[in-house]
Amino acid sequence: MPAFIGHVDADSFYVSAERVRLPHLHRMPVGVLGNHGACIIAKSYEMKAFGVTTGMPIWEALPICPDGIYIKRDFTWYETLSRKMLAVVKSISPLVEYYSVDEMFFSAEHPSHDLARKLQAKVLSAVGVPVSVGIARTKILAKLASDHHKPLGCFVIGDNETRLALLHDLPVTEITGIARRSAARLASHGITTCEQFVQADRRLIRRILTKRGEDLWWELNGDSVIPIAPTRPRNKFIARGGSLGRATNDPDRLRAFVVRNTERLVEALHFYQLGCDQLILDLSFKPSGGSVSKVNLLATAWRFEEICLAALRLLEQGWASQMVHYMHVIAGGLRDRRHAQRSLFSTADRREEVIDRLKHTVNESFGRFILRSAATLPLADVYGDPANAYDICDIYGKSCF
Repeated sequence: MPAFIGHVDADSFYVSAERVRLPHLHRMPVGVLGNHGACIIAKSYEMKAFGVTTGMPIWEALPICPDGIYIKRDFTWYETLSRKMLAVVKSISPLVEYYSVDEMFFSAEHPSHDLARKLQAKVLSAVGVPVSVGIARTKILAKLASDHHKPLGCFVIGDNETRLALLHDLPVTEITGIARRSAARLASHGITTCEQFVQADRRLIRRILTKRGEDLWWELNGDSVIPIAPTRPRNKFIARGGSLGRATNDPDRLRAFVVRNTERLVEALHFYQLGCDQLILDLSFKPSGGSVSKVNLLATAWRFEEICLAALRLLEQGWASQMVHYMHVIAGGLRDRRHAQRSLFSTADRREEVIDRLKHTVNESFGRFILRSAATLPLADVYGDPANAYDICDIYGKSCF
């Protein structure tokens, strides 16, 4: 473990990225919209002051911030700046974790304000994006330090007095890895703040939140147990999907989304050179409810035809005319395809392999989805919108997902 760990986090990254190429947006209320233009996925501090929140529908944001500038997200551009930011962090540290598109952890020899300020200046100069930096003995403390000194903040935890001052009265939900359900379990034992969390008995925390919670307890107490991960951990699952935009119970449109998400899933399996032994289809219905259907495949699969047929069968099992507004196709039981055992009953043949390879080559050369299944024709609106061509999950190398 390094003596100290730093965390650099871009301030309102998607908005800051838009301001790099559109400088006139500086000091204006700016909101970045998701794939279908329905929800705010990021907002500037100026827009936040009007009461606009992340996840708010555009029709709720417009009345309270009518003069705001609303822009469709562009993950291709955000990745370009993210990679530049990653290069800057690597230039000042030998050990860096690409945690998310706008966050990185790095090793530091000393709890140095000068190092933090130097990094801020280098990122702003080379990338044009403001960042906040936290340095502490552990990853969780470093992230808390940067998160709570935004924007363009710099906070270094070099001693216990500073650590305890940061944790005092801070809700436990501010800890990475503790969301609403975990917070509710902790609250039933009288633990609602970070200070109470670190003062609680370690064995109690482990009983409530398992080993993951115990790791957080050690980290917040200043003992580093979660290492910097310079390479992405092995995938346990790979998923592709998301919102369908407007909810639908149109069978053709739903089948088209299954096929679209399967094509995206096969791309990811190809990138990681993996196959899957299990397939899961997760549907969310409107106004409420959902279904999760799964199947264990006859053999490890990675070709489009095999996976798509299985996914369409799962749609027949898990859907009965409800309005669907979210869908995810998930590959489980992942294994290196080079060592996968094929089934005696496999229907895959040389022809399918050649078609998959040709499709991949053409799309890499001429544009994603230039060649795609005809079953996706009902999604002309989706493929006609450039915002849907590239998503956050297509930015490879991040360790958080």
